[in-house]
Amino acid sequence: MFESISVTDLKRLNNPNLIDIRSIEKYNNKHIMNAVNIPLEQLLIRPEKYLSKFEKYYIYCQKGIQSRKLCQILIRAGYNVVNVTGGYESWILNE
Repeated sequence: MFESISVTDLKRLNNPNLIDIRSIEKYNNKHIMNAVNIPLEQLLIRPEKYLSKFEKYYIYCQKGIQSRKLCQILIRAGYNVVNVTGGYESWILNE
């Protein structure tokens, strides 16, 4: 089981550790303010390079599907991650 958060609830958080796992091109085109871009493939290969097991991270992709799968993997590896339901598309619909 893993934790999810809606974009509405995410907007209420004060400066969350937000990670955009989409491609660099999509991130550079538009992203959620203050999000850090770590493409999915990089995060899968070496999560320890980017994440601390002592921090909480909120992860999003385009629609929330890839981030959900990634969160399941990272939680099994001992990381504290939360999936952003609906991803970036949900974010822009709720602006």
